[in-house]
Amino acid sequence: MVIGVVKALLSLPGSRSLKDKRRVLHSLKDRILNRMNVSLAEVGRQDAWQFAELAFVTVAAEQVTVQERISAISSMLEFNGNFVLVNLETELL
Repeated sequence: MVIGVVKALLSLPGSRSLKDKRRVLHSLKDRILNRMNVSLAEVGRQDAWQFAELAFVTVAAEQVTVQERISAISSMLEFNGNFVLVNLETELL
């Protein structure tokens, strides 16, 4: 069993309120969860409307599968016009 963790810090420069932030994060969550077998949670900066700290977790029997999912998540975060990816950390357990 292999566990993959992706922690991302996002900047939301177009966000003017927590409602704007939730709209962007909800859209991101829907797109990722519809395409991949991962769990997603906002793990920090919940009260900051211009930043979001997210954690993605996936589990699989093989390391290759987990690495493919981590790569796909990273690509979706890097190439998105609704926010700026400030920091990305990945870990395999």
